[in-house]
Amino acid sequence: MRLVDSHGHVDGEGFDGDRADVLARARAAGVERFVTVGTGESLAHIRRAVDLAEREPDVLATIGVHPHDAARISGDWWPALEEMARHPRVVAVGETGLDYHYNHSPAEAQKAAFREHVRLARRVGKPVVCHVRDAHADTLTILDDEGAAQVGAVIHCFTGGPDDARAYAARGFYLSFSGIITFKTAAPIRAAVREVPMDRVLIETDCPFLAPVPLRGRRNEPAFLVHTAEVVAREAGVPLAALAEATVTNSFRLFRLT
Repeated sequence: MRLVDSHGHVDGEGFDGDRADVLARARAAGVERFVTVGTGESLAHIRRAVDLAEREPDVLATIGVHPHDAARISGDWWPALEEMARHPRVVAVGETGLDYHYNHSPAEAQKAAFREHVRLARRVGKPVVCHVRDAHADTLTILDDEGAAQVGAVIHCFTGGPDDARAYAARGFYLSFSGIITFKTAAPIRAAVREVPMDRVLIETDCPFLAPVPLRGRRNEPAFLVHTAEVVAREAGVPLAALAEATVTNSFRLFRLT
């Protein structure tokens, strides 16, 4: 069975001690591509994803500033981010977006940064990876205003309900489901799966966070992706193998992989 981890952080410092083993376990479990998401409190943190993608042929990178860090952005960041975004091993811009749950950065700073990320994505012709927490209405407004549909977008680690899923899917955006979908409290997310066309579904680990049941409490890693795939397949009413193949195809399409 083939799998793509469409969103993880294997470039992060938490994997520095055993990254080679983590990637080996995932490859043995069928993960054939890893999209590692370059974020962090500095440009140096973001660049780690690009560096890893340069070293590992099956690892691709995205680059962007997480909404938690939106207030850190200074004017000199944008030229550096654009240079990284144009790198051939970088397949998307983000994660960017809005997080009104924690509000680590003011909402206005988040919205301004989100808009600028979408504009960057359009300039470089690559899709947008969106982090959305308690902010679906404003997210849709910005994605519509800035023409995100022209390059594509994915709502990573989707935590909305069926109505939110329908709104994103109606615009042709992708929804990526993480280990959260295996949690007891995730009934609305499981219900949302049934509202998403199969050609718009992705799966991810968001590692090292959000290890799925039955591995909660452990550091998450890409080899655990199959547990999320099993639940998404069950809720979608399709065999696991069909779900896995569809999500691989969708990942290749969204990120323009070969």
